[in-house]
Amino acid sequence: MYYSIRHLTKFLYSNSVSESMMETRMHPRNDQNQRCLTFHLSVSPRCRVFGYRDHLANHVHHFDIPGQHGQLVIVAESLVEMQPLPQVPAFLAPDAWDELDAMVEQGDYWEMLLPSEFAAPTDALDELASELDVRRRDDPMMVLHQLNQQMYEHFDYKPKSTKVDSPIDLALSTKTGVCQDFAHIMTTLVRSKLRIPCRYVSGYLFHGESDMDRSIRSATHAWIEVLMPHLGWVGFDPTNWLVAGDRHIRTAIGRDYSDVPPTHGIFRGRAASELTVAVRVTQSEGAPSLDQELPVPEDWSILVERAQQLPEQLPPPTRQQQMAQQQQTASKKSDRLEWIKDLAF
Repeated sequence: MYYSIRHLTKFLYSNSVSESMMETRMHPRNDQNQRCLTFHLSVSPRCRVFGYRDHLANHVHHFDIPGQHGQLVIVAESLVEMQPLPQVPAFLAPDAWDELDAMVEQGDYWEMLLPSEFAAPTDALDELASELDVRRRDDPMMVLHQLNQQMYEHFDYKPKSTKVDSPIDLALSTKTGVCQDFAHIMTTLVRSKLRIPCRYVSGYLFHGESDMDRSIRSATHAWIEVLMPHLGWVGFDPTNWLVAGDRHIRTAIGRDYSDVPPTHGIFRGRAASELTVAVRVTQSEGAPSLDQELPVPEDWSILVERAQQLPEQLPPPTRQQQMAQQQQTASKKSDRLEWIKDLAF
């Protein structure tokens, strides 16, 4: 199966800024059943883009824009080939817990076992673990399948109910959240209560017409992967009560969201920023020709064109308006001096 992915990100600033420095993690990974055939990243204003791989083999692109600009638009386009994954069993052998512990002891998985910035135990999480009876019992796979279902049934999916930097206690207290919150909560439960290496996955989910997914199709997605004996890393999607399969396209893995944000950067200036994100994942049965450009839907072309349009500029002030503004400024300075003088005496 082949997927073409288009990911648009736009930052609109209230005032002009400069010296923008940005990292992106939008390049799909090459591992397991997934192979990225093509990837292209375009940035407006135009700049030179560099790339490297981090210690977890995530593709990271970075760039800087030194000049003044009122907006920043990033468009990532990729073509990914996905192979079907072997079916994940419902349970493992009776000695699976012992095999898992031996596997962890002999490997280097400590980073995915310890608490992290957004996946640290809290009192509210302990209460949830007690309510859902999250502990070592039966076998690891049975416990994880049950926990995946319990997470789906316990929490409501509500877009914009939390922010990217919201702690897990917010979703725990309201029982609502988005895919990022559910992935963080399940990651923390698996690490702290089951003592199994668990990692956060950022990527995309293809939504077919017959798929009953709760997550929205116009955004990125998040789920988790858990280490299992004889199977390696197995993906669970608590947002949609799914075992991750060939519809789940991975872009980056890490301890939690702080390791894998699609965009992360800074700029110089005093300005508020408004973020707009649009994602389009389309499926094709046959392999597209790699020497031809991917067909672009008309509505996507219009979306990108609008995003790249410069913000509307106000006409320059007339001479009369400039004189009035100067008089107003002088009047404010005079009032301030008088106020200071009154305080002094």
